[in-house]
Amino acid sequence: MRHKDDVVRGVAAGIAMAATVPYLTLKLLWLTGSEVGVRSGQALDDLWLVNLLTFGMDAIALTLALAFVRPWGRRAPAGLLAFPMWVATGLLGTILVAVPIDLLCSLLLGAEHRTAEQRSGEFVSGWVFGLVYGGFGVQGIALITAFLLYARRRWAGLLRARTGDLPDSPVRNVQRAFAGVAALVALGVAAARVYWAAGGAVGLPARWVADRGRSIAVMDTVTAAMAVAAAAALLVLVFRVGPGRRLRVPLAVAWTGAGSLFGWGGYQLVVFGTTTTVPDLPSAVPGLLVLVEAGQFVAGLLMLAAGTMALTEWGARRPAAAVESRG
Repeated sequence: MRHKDDVVRGVAAGIAMAATVPYLTLKLLWLTGSEVGVRSGQALDDLWLVNLLTFGMDAIALTLALAFVRPWGRRAPAGLLAFPMWVATGLLGTILVAVPIDLLCSLLLGAEHRTAEQRSGEFVSGWVFGLVYGGFGVQGIALITAFLLYARRRWAGLLRARTGDLPDSPVRNVQRAFAGVAALVALGVAAARVYWAAGGAVGLPARWVADRGRSIAVMDTVTAAMAVAAAAALLVLVFRVGPGRRLRVPLAVAWTGAGSLFGWGGYQLVVFGTTTTVPDLPSAVPGLLVLVEAGQFVAGLLMLAAGTMALTEWGARRPAAAVESRG
């Protein structure tokens, strides 16, 4: 079984690395001044920092895929791999949910009509979306598969554990406090995202309202679902709801949802900060958009803190428990 897992992990990691090549190539071309697939050179200049950030993120994804199949990856500190993979799972996992829903909506409801104004405001050519999101889809499935098989080998005990196996300690109250605050913030984020998905415009820059379509509404809906799911799963963990249940299910939900909040919230804050111009400010500030994006980021950060404390305690107690059982 282990040999089979190793083969599948190697294939998945190889596919994940190959899937990063088109995106990295495109970003490198844009960073060096090429306008391939771009309709506005000025917009490309405005997004230079965002392109540099996303190039770096995909380069990290490539490194992670390599780490999951190389000996040095098994020796690397857990946090050095877990943190970027947590963010990657959130970012790519959200796309893996949103894109199929968007395609299904197109099949059931027909192609979305785009006005001349909306088409003129598009930054890139249509084929770029297919290249980028198709690559993200393949990369997401392959990278997450490789990580799951890596985790099953490195953290098998954790994946077999039950919710009640998480230790009790004074820090548990801190975990509960962080999780409670994170849940409240996440519910606020979910409410705002559902409102925007339903067509609400309060808090959005005027030029963003005109460009919003079905795909963005789907993304808002998925973000809201991720927020609610992450909050619920984390509360199950820190309050030990159903101590006999497998830990891996709420852990996977909290991991993906919290990573989505943190990753997309932070990314959107960078995009907003680097693309918002002075004419947008009267409608954007004191609007809800920045507050909601910051709320996503903060909720994800609080969830990370609570989850890290719980898992660190579990890891510290497990060797001691093993020694006692042998004695």
